[in-house]
Amino acid sequence: MTLAIFLFISIILLGIQTAIPFLVKRTIIFGITVPEKHIKNEQLISYKKRYTLLVSLLSLVALGIYAFWVLGTNPGEEQTVLVGTLIQFGIILFSLSLYFFFHGKTLQLKRKNNWMENLKQMKVTDLSVRSQDEMIPWYLFLLPMIVTVGVIGYTVFQYDLLPEKIPTHWGINGEADAFTEKTPMSAILMPLTLLAMQVMYLGIHIGKNKSGIKLSATGTNASKLRQLTLRKYSSWLMFLVSFLLTGLFCYFQLTTIHPDLFAGTAMIAAPMVFLVVILAATIVFAVKVGRSDKHSVVASEEEITDYDEDSYWKGGLFYFNRNDPSIFVEKRVGVGWTLNFANPLGYIIFLVPLVVVIVLSLL
Repeated sequence: MTLAIFLFISIILLGIQTAIPFLVKRTIIFGITVPEKHIKNEQLISYKKRYTLLVSLLSLVALGIYAFWVLGTNPGEEQTVLVGTLIQFGIILFSLSLYFFFHGKTLQLKRKNNWMENLKQMKVTDLSVRSQDEMIPWYLFLLPMIVTVGVIGYTVFQYDLLPEKIPTHWGINGEADAFTEKTPMSAILMPLTLLAMQVMYLGIHIGKNKSGIKLSATGTNASKLRQLTLRKYSSWLMFLVSFLLTGLFCYFQLTTIHPDLFAGTAMIAAPMVFLVVILAATIVFAVKVGRSDKHSVVASEEEITDYDEDSYWKGGLFYFNRNDPSIFVEKRVGVGWTLNFANPLGYIIFLVPLVVVIVLSLL
């Protein structure tokens, strides 16, 4: 079971990592802004293919060796989990290393051929786009928080039913494998941690809602569709994660109060259902956004191009722009959002809940 779970997660991870160059905005290649008329450059296409081939081949070899090792030597669950986790991190690190390699190659190619020379860089704004935005309303994120507060109240009311050892960690089979002494704080630590995470999700959602909608000068309609798709489905994905995480945490909290309430296959099924639904939703989100601007009419005015913001992106991963009031912007690697590290509000959204979680765990 452990092997199957890790292989399932790793294959999904592998699929996402190999598809990264084909899911980002079409004018962004390995984190570099490329003028519309050069995005089908043979050298750039070969970079994408080489990246995908190398990541997929090495990852599949590593997963094959991992599967044969588990089936042949029958290691303990802890060893299986440890090695499986290391392989997953290895896939991410290898793909990231390749990304940086081709990021440098793309930047070098762009500068060598002077692709931005004689092109007029433009920024496009459409004030009507906001009226088409379908992000879910912020107050829906209050619903999971209400459930969590209710579970905290129920835990306080049922404090005497709690065991003397409070579970703090659950294994891959859904059974508790780490415990702490029963105290008023340890009894509600898990739902309090969940509440802090829910506050963070709410803050991120509001920050994304307030962020600017950036359009392309050479493909305005396509970029508009991508931005609206990104905003809509990312808001639903985050709400789904918050909702399912609330269900999972509350499930574990209730099993602590009432050990006989859930038993047997339910202990294994709950984490598995959570994992499968989240992975499936993530894939749907990535595909929906990644394909949203791929079938479009390219502008005929070849003398214009999008404004080159490469100088604001460090390695194509980290965005620093003090002139941009947006808290979050679309990623240049993968599908989703990243923080504008020059906007202090972003640090507040992330750090305050994180500090709360750390302080709670130390009490």
